Parts: sequence; structure tokens; C-alpha cells
Amino acid sequence: MSLNKQLKSDSDYMKANYFTSRFPKVSSFIVSLSLLLSAQAMANFQVEDSEGVKTLEAQPVRVAALNWDIAEQVIELGVTPVAVPDIAGYTDWVVQPAIPEGVADIGTRTEPNFSALKKLNPDVILIASPQKDLQERLSEIAPVLYYQTYSEQHSNAAAAIENFKKIGQLLGKEEQANQKLAVMDERIAVLKAELDKAYPGDKPKVTSFRFASTTSVYIYGDNSIPQYALEQLGFENAMDLPASQWGISQKRMTELKNVKKGIALYFEPFPYQDKLDRSPVWKSMPFVRNGQFSPVAASWSYGGAMSILYNAEAMAQSLLTLSEQ
Repeated sequence: MSLNKQLKSDSDYMKANYFTSRFPKVSSFIVSLSLLLSAQAMANFQVEDSEGVKTLEAQPVRVAALNWDIAEQVIELGVTPVAVPDIAGYTDWVVQPAIPEGVADIGTRTEPNFSALKKLNPDVILIASPQKDLQERLSEIAPVLYYQTYSEQHSNAAAAIENFKKIGQLLGKEEQANQKLAVMDERIAVLKAELDKAYPGDKPKVTSFRFASTTSVYIYGDNSIPQYALEQLGFENAMDLPASQWGISQKRMTELKNVKKGIALYFEPFPYQDKLDRSPVWKSMPFVRNGQFSPVAASWSYGGAMSILYNAEAMAQSLLTLSEQ
């Protein structure tokens, strides 16, 4: 070290030492104030859910996701939740993204195991409308954030996208959330282009539904994720159904006879496929007689933002397969 640098270093040290020895109380106050401001900043971690702006002590690490659409979004953002309800059901119905290893199964979506949840010591509990009535009890375990995606009062698809961004902000994954949404838009645009080639001119209208039984169906209409996905792909619904909270209307299967033209898509899983194939009622449907129907690979119709993509991909694949027949 040069002499000049050494002298400057010694001078700086003497000045600092002089100040702390001459004004010990002031120095102590500054240190205390700095620590207080730092702690206060950590305590003022603000987030927004469907109820408004809330304050947490710090950004959460251990996250319990008590609804499937919430779990889907947390996992999509690269965070492994400590708890998810009915993992077996999620695996069959939601499918994507897969539940990582080590996640605790805490019962059902409407009746979670409170004792097991408490032992997991979550930093925050994320809920949706099926758990709304449990919010007060759950708040005794950890802070609760409520994300309502499905409501008759708003666009469910828009709410799914907005909630995905909010959960991204909660988890410090805002950039990842925006990137995934951009990739989703690009992927759907590619699928639409493929379908435009497969169905030139006026596209056939599409009826999408799930089987409730071998005699009744849940038909997707306005405000449903499948219909929104179909619209992004350039297809219209064959049935004019009113908007509802979940975007579905339960009908007798015989009402599908009103779909004289177009394509019918039904979502898997359906455990009674063999019975359906033998059903005279099903065989009498116009779209069955015309061979204009197809199952759709399992994808969750009541999920978060990325479910829009998974629904679009699954239905696009079915439509492309039909176009080749």
C-alpha cells in the first residue's frame, strides 16, 4: 500500500473512531434506527388478494394451497407447496402441473385436516371459494389469502390471469408469471394457425362438456375456461348457454340432440366409457352418427391461468385429429 493510501486509511479510521467515542449515544441511536427500519421494512410486505391489500410479516416461503387451482398456480411458478388437498384426485383431474414429491396431502378441498395443516407450520394459507367458509378457522393457523377466480360477476378467464399475477407477486415470482402468460399467448396463436389450416373457411361450431353420469352432462358455456380457450382458437360454441359461476349448465344427455351440426368434445376422465359406447341414446346423437366427436385429454376446466393453455392444447389436439378423418 502506498504512503498516501495508508495515511488516508488511518485518517478515515481516526475520524470514525473519534465520532463513535465522542458521541456514543448518537452512534447507538443510528444503529438502532437502522435495525428498526430494516425490521419495519420486512414487516410491511404488502400483497393483494380478492379482498384487497393485506400486510404480511415477510414474504412467505412455506405455502399451503388448499384448492386445486391455487396449487396449480403455485407449482407453475416454481414453488413447492407444503400442503395440497386430495392429491390423488388432482393427479386424475388436473394432471398438469404434476404435484412434486414431498407435498403433504391434507384431506379434501372442502374438509382439510386442520391438525395436519397446523403441524406443517405454513407461513401463509391460500384458499379459493370452496374454502371461504373456513377462512376464520384457518387464520388461527397462519395468515390466509383468498383468491376468487370463479364468479358470475366477472370474467373467470380474466380473473384467472389476474390472480396468477397476484400470486406471482406474493411469491416473488412476478417475472416468471408474466413470462408464462406471454408463452401461453404465443402457444395459443400457433395452435390457432394450425387449426385455421385444418379448418379453412367457416369453422364448425363446438360443444364441449363433461359427463356427470351416463345420462347427464355438464355443458360448458359462457364464462367457462373451455369456451374461452375455444374462442382463442377461433371456434364458437354451438349452444347458447347463460353465464354462471363455473360456466357450466347441467343437462340431460338427450338435450345434446339439439346440436344438429358441428363437433362435440367431451373431457376425460370418464370411468363409464364402455357403458357410454353401448348406450342407444349416445349412439343416436347427430355428432356421433356423423363421427364428429372426440374425447379430450384430461385437463382441469376450473383451474388457474395456465389451465387456459392446457384446455386449449387438449381441445386443439382433438380438433386436429378429427380434421384428418
